[in-house]
Amino acid sequence: MSVVPTRRLALVVLALGAVLAVVPVALPSVWVAAGLLAALAVLLTVGDALAAVRPGAFTFERRHPPVVVAGTDATVEWVVRSSSSRPARLAVADELAPSLRASARRFEVRVPAGAVVRVSTTIRPVRRGRFELPRIAVRIVGPLGLGARQREVPLASVLRVHPPFRSRDDAELAIRRGRILEIGLRSARGLGTGTEFEQLREYGPDDEFRRIDWTATARTGRPIVRTFRAERNQTVVAVLDTGRVTAGRVAGVPRLEHAVDAVTALGEVATRLGDRCGLVAFGSGIRAEVPPARRRDQVGRLTEAMYALEPELTESDYPTAFRHVVARYRRRAMLVVLSDLLEPAVEDSLLPALPLVTRTHLVVVAGVRDPEVEAWAQEPVGDPEAVHRRAAATTALADRRRTAARLRGLGVTVVDAAPGHLARELAEAYLLAKQTGRL
Repeated sequence: MSVVPTRRLALVVLALGAVLAVVPVALPSVWVAAGLLAALAVLLTVGDALAAVRPGAFTFERRHPPVVVAGTDATVEWVVRSSSSRPARLAVADELAPSLRASARRFEVRVPAGAVVRVSTTIRPVRRGRFELPRIAVRIVGPLGLGARQREVPLASVLRVHPPFRSRDDAELAIRRGRILEIGLRSARGLGTGTEFEQLREYGPDDEFRRIDWTATARTGRPIVRTFRAERNQTVVAVLDTGRVTAGRVAGVPRLEHAVDAVTALGEVATRLGDRCGLVAFGSGIRAEVPPARRRDQVGRLTEAMYALEPELTESDYPTAFRHVVARYRRRAMLVVLSDLLEPAVEDSLLPALPLVTRTHLVVVAGVRDPEVEAWAQEPVGDPEAVHRRAAATTALADRRRTAARLRGLGVTVVDAAPGHLARELAEAYLLAKQTGRL
């Protein structure tokens, strides 16, 4: 605990100093008066602080939701309980991170004797992550308002900020299209058929001739067709790269943010269409894992595993990640590798490790392209700086296309999406794989 002066004491000292400045006295007397004034200020500060209510007479509590979604409002409340027989004036400061965008992090309150006082503020986090709130600073002002006791009070709590689900509408659209596929109706992309047998029924005018079951037709004496549905209980595993390539910013946020949103959307679509979705997040090692499941809360489990992940400024260890995936998931699955199509990173890390998974699994490699680089490639040639910028952008785009072509040559599905479209295009790749029976 420490003793600190207040603003009121500063004003009193300034007023006395001003009086001292206008009184015509000899120089030695001025220094003596100034010393006495300083001594008086110290005595007032210490005496008034010691006369304040003792800190042990107060208990504090911080209340807030355990989970807040970035970009939404939430309330943080402080509860002050007094067991003192005297009223007191308190100033409290909390260690709320700037990215929580709290409307107030400090407050002053007068606590009546034996009363309970509640003070609240609104937060609107702008970034996801885990925020530990370990303590608050409390200042108890003395009865004269000239000095105060100040101490730090341990008050530990954890606020988890989850990422916003920006692609929710795209996910809902993909789910509707997937359900149309299941019942065999025509969708925007063509006739929806699956490869998992569902039932036998009588032939209709819109049925394909090749679907006729000749054995059942001969037995019943009328045309009977086999109907199929999209496969259920398949496995989709998002393999999330959190290495240095995902730290690059696209559309104002790191690539990892786009990938996290896409994983959330993919999990929503897959689980609601009857498949199992899981996650393996890796960098220099395995950082998080969610076993594939079709649980109702699976998307929440995926979000909980990803919300605190930040890009590592190291190379990603693809061999270790893929060996882990192959050991855990021996049955054929759809592996969605979310990273970037940057040629050096793919050439050095991803390509050598791909044979570990392409032999067994359907592999999709997805990334977000930078619209700013595309704009530079179309920039009119003017000053020398623009010429160099356009040449560099053109080369980067050519390298990216060449990398995508090499991956496709190895049997990999490549999704190179614009910002805001990654989730939608991944959902389309997933539905197409179900429709064509590749899973």
